[in-house]
Amino acid sequence: MAYVVIIVFLSIIGWFFTSNLFLMNVATLRIVFELVPLVFLFFVPAITMRLLAEEMKSGTLELLTTKPVRDIEIVLGKFFAAWTLLAAALAPTLIYAISVGLLGSLDLGPVFTGYIGLLLMGGVYIAIGLFASSLTENQIVAFIISFLIILTLFLLDKVLIYVPEAFASTMEFLAIDYHFSNIARGVIDSRNVIYFGSLLGFSLYLATVSLERRKW
Repeated sequence: MAYVVIIVFLSIIGWFFTSNLFLMNVATLRIVFELVPLVFLFFVPAITMRLLAEEMKSGTLELLTTKPVRDIEIVLGKFFAAWTLLAAALAPTLIYAISVGLLGSLDLGPVFTGYIGLLLMGGVYIAIGLFASSLTENQIVAFIISFLIILTLFLLDKVLIYVPEAFASTMEFLAIDYHFSNIARGVIDSRNVIYFGSLLGFSLYLATVSLERRKW
C-alpha cells in the first residue's frame, strides 16, 4: 500500500508542478508548498489508518505487547516509521527545487523552511492518524476519523469571516495551515514550532492512552 500511495502522491504533485512550470512559464516552488498540504489531507490518513487498527483486528497487538516494550514505545515506533515514510515520499520532490534552481533564481531560505514546515505538518497529521487508528479495528473508520480531525484543523483559518470577532484570533492560532504558511515564508518563529510540537505531543499522548484502555 505504501508504494501505491507514494506513487499517487508524487504523480499528483508532479502533474501540477510541471503544468505550472511549462504551461505558465513560472519557475517557482510555490505550487508545491500550496498543494502538498492539500494532498496530505488524504495521503496521511491513508498511511496511518492501519498502524494500530490492523494490529488489533488481526490479534498481533497482544503478541506485540508481550514483548518487553511499553505502550508509549509502541506508539513512538509506529509514529517514526510513518514519519520516515512521509519523508521518503517528500524526498523525490527535491528534484523540483533543483530544476527551478537550474532554470532561474531560487531563494533557498523559503525552500528549506518550507520543507521543514511540511515535515512538521506531516508529523502532526501522522500523530492524529495514529490516535484515530488506536480507536477502532476498522481501517476505513480510522481513515474517516483522522481525515475529519485533520480537515477541521486545516479549515479553521478559512472560515474566520463566519466566526465572531472575539474568537477569530483564537481560531486562527489553532489553524495548522496558518502556522505552516508562516514557516513557508522563510521565518521559523518559536510560536509556530511550539504549536506543532504541542499538538504532536498531545496527539501521541492520546494515542498512548487509547492504546492502554485495553488494560482498564
